[in-house]
Amino acid sequence: MTPTAASPDPDARARRNVAVLALAQGVIGAQMPMLFTLGGLAGQSLASNACFATLPISLFVLGSMLSATPMSAIMQRFGRRVGFTIGTLAGAAGAGVGALGLLHNSFALFLAGSLLTGIYMSAQGFYRFAAADTASESYRPRAISTVMAAGLAAAVIGPELVKLTSQAMVIPFLGTYLTVIGMNLAGAFLFLFLDIPAGTVAEAEEERIGHLPHSSRTRAQMLRTPRIAVAIIVAMVSYALMNLMMTSTPLAVVGCGYQQSDAANIVMAHVLAMYGPSFFTGHLINRFGVERIMGLGLAILAGAGLVGLSGVQLERFFIALVLLGIGWNFGFIGATTMLAGEHSPAERGRIQGLNDMIVFGAVTFASVTSGGLMNCSGGSPVEGWHAVNLAMIPFLTLAGGALIWLAMRPKGEALS
Repeated sequence: MTPTAASPDPDARARRNVAVLALAQGVIGAQMPMLFTLGGLAGQSLASNACFATLPISLFVLGSMLSATPMSAIMQRFGRRVGFTIGTLAGAAGAGVGALGLLHNSFALFLAGSLLTGIYMSAQGFYRFAAADTASESYRPRAISTVMAAGLAAAVIGPELVKLTSQAMVIPFLGTYLTVIGMNLAGAFLFLFLDIPAGTVAEAEEERIGHLPHSSRTRAQMLRTPRIAVAIIVAMVSYALMNLMMTSTPLAVVGCGYQQSDAANIVMAHVLAMYGPSFFTGHLINRFGVERIMGLGLAILAGAGLVGLSGVQLERFFIALVLLGIGWNFGFIGATTMLAGEHSPAERGRIQGLNDMIVFGAVTFASVTSGGLMNCSGGSPVEGWHAVNLAMIPFLTLAGGALIWLAMRPKGEALS
């Protein structure tokens, strides 16, 4: 039924927040494909040992993991606006320190900047949860997927800015890092238009209307809830495998004799594939169920690994990275939707922070492993790339097994 004056749109506030968050995802979020494209290449130019080339990317993710729980607590107490503003300021600071590292040819400084940038990455990770905060149950999957879909803009803006700025100054990549500083400082003003109550206000509102059934659960109790446990596992595996493969891709592409611009184009195609399906992922979840979409995501991730193993022709890199993006989208948005439906506003500060700490802990491990597999396993870039793709098998087995276990388990039964 179309909303009228007598029946106003119950999701009016949610739609406004989704618009703000989508703009932030598309514009400020463009820094992540920029930094992921250049992080390994810049690290390779600064590090004394090529095995540590992807360490800057690992530090992005480690910073995100370490800041996930405190960032979630800040947002729970002071509101999303404060947390997201802190994130953009940290992003500017991280890019500034990274620029100093490039200027002084200091790998240690460059790594310190990467760690600071992880605070921004953590804050950006909460955009998807913020989209669900004021949304009704029926609008929630579309709210999450709409914000994720805005990453399409980031997929185009980021790599194009890399092409324009990476060689714009005498010191390679310095122009890109200076651009990221400006993006963060300008983007901080976006969050003035966000209208999401702080945690205490939301809790009071939920309690007033009687929708606070689980407010007393501890983190351990929530982790023993089967759907929460499986949501975290699938999110962890989807994001870790995406990072494992994407982190090593620029090194593999350049190592196999292609150009830096080819690597940027492949990353662009990958990020487009990450966010493009978001226009219909929410509808698919509503129609077919979140578990099926998560399972489809894992199957597509497996397909990406198979294509990666099939050869190192440029078109195969493109196909593998496109499949990787689509698989991540279905797996990660599905897991986010499942998790968002299993906790109350009073619990979100605990479980969302814990979720992202676990997820980005796995992603940190994956990004560290990626550089070692790519550069230090086998005697050539081809052998390293094959090792990266083979490493996906045990993680996919874990997540697929968890989904099958959930499907076979009686509903409502908690873990012992």
